[in-house]
Amino acid sequence: MNEQTESLLTGMADAGCRAEEIEKAGRILQAGSLNELTRFLRQCRCGLLDRMHESQKRVDLMDYLIRETEKQSMKL
Repeated sequence: MNEQTESLLTGMADAGCRAEEIEKAGRILQAGSLNELTRFLRQCRCGLLDRMHESQKRVDLMDYLIRETEKQSMKL
């Protein structure tokens, strides 16, 4: 594996991409299809954004639960 490929795959792992996505990117890169790799990386980015939005929804829910709990404790 050359340095450029290793750097790309490490970067994907650092960004939180899944193992199967990283493996697929490696295969695409080995095939030499940079346009396809760019498309695939954009798809991975969209997946990361979706997961981020889901995490944000969970954080928002936790904030709501904390506020509600604090309101209840003030009534006691």
